[in-house]
Amino acid sequence: MVVAFVESIKYVGHLLPVAFLRVFIGYYYFNQALLNAYGKFLTQPNLAEDIRGFLPQNTAPAWYKAFLEGVVVPNWQVFAYAIVVTQMVIGVSYIAGYLVRPTSLLGIFLAFNLTLALGGQPTELQGTFLLVLHFTLGWMGAGRCLGLDYFFYKRRRGIWW
Repeated sequence: MVVAFVESIKYVGHLLPVAFLRVFIGYYYFNQALLNAYGKFLTQPNLAEDIRGFLPQNTAPAWYKAFLEGVVVPNWQVFAYAIVVTQMVIGVSYIAGYLVRPTSLLGIFLAFNLTLALGGQPTELQGTFLLVLHFTLGWMGAGRCLGLDYFFYKRRRGIWW
């Protein structure tokens, strides 16, 4: 496994800047998950209050607003735990470089939902930027350089590595 790690720099070294970006984004998600887990995100209805605050000016489709109002707001604690667990999975996967492509799909889903739920305006640069970053990391297979994905990519070629 160590040989495959060093070998990844030799064969896919052109992805080295993308690997550093992947690790940075993974650290960002891991840090956000820890802040949310040990903060008041899981114990106080901040998510429900944020959604209620943004819902009147939200530009999301009507069915999504109804879903937010009818399902997410009453069950805010379940969705808060789901967000924290998803952020933790994305962070660990990006840092380790393991299953980056499926995790990038999970990241796209999370960023898209948070953008729609908490604003949805086209000027929301952070949500759009995260969508583009997850798409880029998944498209390039960023886990193949300085990550565990190269070890599996060498042995079993496939779309997930």
